[in-house]
Order: sequence, then C-alpha cells, then structure tokens
Amino acid sequence: MTFTSSVFILPGLGNSGDAHWQTLWEKEHNFTRIRQRDWDTPVCSEWIDTIDKELTQHDLANVIVVGHSLACSTVVFWSNRYQRKIKGALLVAPSDTEAESYPPGTTGFKPMPEQPLAFPSLVVASTNDFYVTLNRAQHFASHWGSELVNIGDAGHINVASGFGPWEQGLHLLKKLDR
Repeated sequence: MTFTSSVFILPGLGNSGDAHWQTLWEKEHNFTRIRQRDWDTPVCSEWIDTIDKELTQHDLANVIVVGHSLACSTVVFWSNRYQRKIKGALLVAPSDTEAESYPPGTTGFKPMPEQPLAFPSLVVASTNDFYVTLNRAQHFASHWGSELVNIGDAGHINVASGFGPWEQGLHLLKKLDR
C-alpha cells in the first residue's frame, strides 16, 4: 500500500514500542514520528508546541497525523491552539484523561477538549478499551466532528491487545489519503 500524503506518527503516553503498529507503519511506509521530549510525564503545551514546530515545516494541505491514545486529545488541543488545517487525522483509541482509569503524571490534558477539528478525522475505538468507554469515544468523535469507527473488542488497540501491523488501520488511513 502506498500513500501520497506526508504521514506523521504521534504516539501516546510512554511512546510506542518496537512491536506497536505505529512503529511498524513508520518503518514500513517511511512515515515520520514526532518525538516528544518527555514521553512519561508529558505537559500538554510542550507536546502541542512540538507538533506545531514539526508540522509547519511541511505542506499542511498534504499532512495526515496518526495519533494513538493520549496523542488523540493532543491533536485536538493543537488544532484549537493553532487553527491549522491539515489533510486529516486518524485518531486511534483516544484516552479519556478524565476517567479514573487514566494513569497519573500528565499535565494540562484535562478537561478533555470538545471543540470541532477544522479537518477530516476518523476516531477508531473499541468496545472494551480500559482507557475510554465506547460512549465517551462516541462523545469525543461527535464533538470533534469525526467519523467514529467501532472495531469491536480490541482493547486499547495496541500490542497488549494483540495488534501488530494492523492492516485494517492502514485501510482507514488510506481513506484519509485520498
């Protein structure tokens, strides 16, 4: 599968390890990972500034971001602050930073942003994600103006949930790449 857009990988809390689908996509398709200074105790304003610094070096009309977990809300915070228009965003397993199940240690990611995105987006969620209920994922997608894709019992859509290369996700990304 080939892509015509510039695709940027945005991992969530803790980064995405070697076996994570984001890392596999990055290597297989030559996507660009946006590297954050602190993956374990992130500050929202730092993360969104890092995203903006990287993306504004590129033709935004040809940029697609692929966020996982905490990076999903980070994309919305970034969009709200900078009002940039990109080609699209694939937002996978958005963590609910307001949920009791969300781990401590992040700064500035609450409350969850609910403003609409200024670009096309897909929110991919599962029915049994420990970090976000399906109802909350639907709520976020609705407020962000995103299309919701429910992939069933898929946990947090990560290595621990049995996801490696994740071919279905690539097909969703291709939908944004048109």
